[in-house]
Amino acid sequence: MSAEKNNIIFGPINSRRFGMSLGIDLSPSHKQCNFDCLYCELAPSVTVKSQSKTITVASIINELKPHLNDTIDVITLTANGEPTLYPLLDELIEQIDLIKKDTQTLILTNSATLVDDNIFNSLLKLDQVKLSLDAISEDIFTKIDRPHKSIDISQVVDKVIAFSEVYTGKLFIEILFVYELNDTKEEIQKLNEVLKHIKCHRVDLGTIDRPPAYPVSGISYKELHSISLMFDKALPIHIASRTHAEPNNSSYTDEEIVNTLDKRPLTIDDINLLFDKETISRFERMLKDTTLSTKNVGNLVFYIPTTNIQRKRIK
Repeated sequence: MSAEKNNIIFGPINSRRFGMSLGIDLSPSHKQCNFDCLYCELAPSVTVKSQSKTITVASIINELKPHLNDTIDVITLTANGEPTLYPLLDELIEQIDLIKKDTQTLILTNSATLVDDNIFNSLLKLDQVKLSLDAISEDIFTKIDRPHKSIDISQVVDKVIAFSEVYTGKLFIEILFVYELNDTKEEIQKLNEVLKHIKCHRVDLGTIDRPPAYPVSGISYKELHSISLMFDKALPIHIASRTHAEPNNSSYTDEEIVNTLDKRPLTIDDINLLFDKETISRFERMLKDTTLSTKNVGNLVFYIPTTNIQRKRIK
């Protein structure tokens, strides 16, 4: 099947972060969201607290069944808007579980409805959950995500932390950076402090990859990499946005390669953007002689020094 939308079901799409993904649009008719994000790829719209037009669980399951096969890694619940506004979410998850076999279930949510205990408990039933958290400061959160007036970011943050403490599946956090809004040292530090309390498999740092709803700009890959170094080293940080990334192609010595990967483990995509050809050759040699190793984190392969050089320095 093509990757274009076919009413409710769309895909499968090969997602770098989540594998082969078959999407379910829980609001196929129009945008229904409790955010009106500056960076949204959909047109601006008035925020809502609930869906005004809803599709039935039966119609979703009937469309889903013919597309389930061994090539699908995840069934992704998403929407033209916020998928957790779908009022029959709990029933839908249970019905999908009956037919999905070994396929994982995933939802992409902006986190705001975690304050609702029913939705909180429904998301606990999913195999994978991706929560967005763009800002901690109320003023910056309001500017970027333009939330419904009922949403309080401090309550959302508390619920994200609480969810991470009881959820047993794979949890991902996504932060999308907008130029001159949440890319300041002060806001990054606030995000860092909150992330220390969130138990997750991976933190994805992104920026604007598609034409946004409002006249705002993203930041470069190099800036994302610099931001990644501002977060606590223990956090599973991953740079997710590369669509418009420009290669840095810098030269690194063996020691600099080790130091760079020690500060922040990188994927092969990161390495191809940061290193020039000679450095990549050195990197490949160091991988063969086991100076460098790999580590799987949240569906992705990262490259790290075989020996933790920070520990060697302490000795």
